[in-house]
Amino acid sequence: MTPVRIARVSDTALDVATHLAAVDDSDAGATATFIGRVRDHDPDAVTSVVALEYSAHPDAEATLHRIATDCIGRSDAIVAVSHRVGRLEVGDLAVVIAVSSAHRAEAFAVCRDVIETIKRELPVWKRQVEADGTTAWKGIGG
Repeated sequence: MTPVRIARVSDTALDVATHLAAVDDSDAGATATFIGRVRDHDPDAVTSVVALEYSAHPDAEATLHRIATDCIGRSDAIVAVSHRVGRLEVGDLAVVIAVSSAHRAEAFAVCRDVIETIKRELPVWKRQVEADGTTAWKGIGG
């Protein structure tokens, strides 16, 4: 079975349990997760944040799969990762990553590498919507 069990860009709500089930493996002694949620503030915002509107390039899902594969490298890690698109309200899940491996250090390292690489390379952009109606676009690396 492939070590990248899920690599999805989705316009529907993300489910943590689905990602954990995807990386469940009897060889794995550790599972690390990252859950990125929409928060109600941003250092650049003048008023509170009420929503993020994500849009993605058509190649984003293929890029996400490549990111997961590259981050796994030669390790025994198993990865499930999804990024949401569309309008997300405060508290909604924007990113879910689950990584299982034989040992915790590897699970943590691969999980961190996946989210950091997503932030740098995934062609997904967000429009931040503030309570006063102000909006701001943020791109790759933002």
